[in-house]
Amino acid sequence: MEQSQVNALVVGADRLGNIPDLLRDHNIAISHHISGRDTAHQKKAPSLPSGTDLVILLTDFLGHNVMKTFRAAAQRAGIRVMTCRRSVCSMQQALDQCGFCKSTVCPLRSQASARRLAHAH
Repeated sequence: MEQSQVNALVVGADRLGNIPDLLRDHNIAISHHISGRDTAHQKKAPSLPSGTDLVILLTDFLGHNVMKTFRAAAQRAGIRVMTCRRSVCSMQQALDQCGFCKSTVCPLRSQASARRLAHAH
């Protein structure tokens, strides 16, 4: 059974390097990327793009206020938040901790799917 694609909003950094490839390997597509430099992101709570399933905050390229506003927006919308530094190694660790396995036969992925189904009923 193939896992459906997850649409992610990535907040932080000007360039993402190899991160899009890593996310693609985990069936995660970057639907939007926001650098977080815009001062408006520090002051008012942004609305997240529709269809966002996951918010990824790159902590080494974000100020606390920007991180706080995007985290709060995600929590209001019931969207999962993942934080890590902007490096492939840090991203891989965060993906593993959140249950986003590379392989479709990964036991963590099947356990996460079973939990989601149990909560849906």
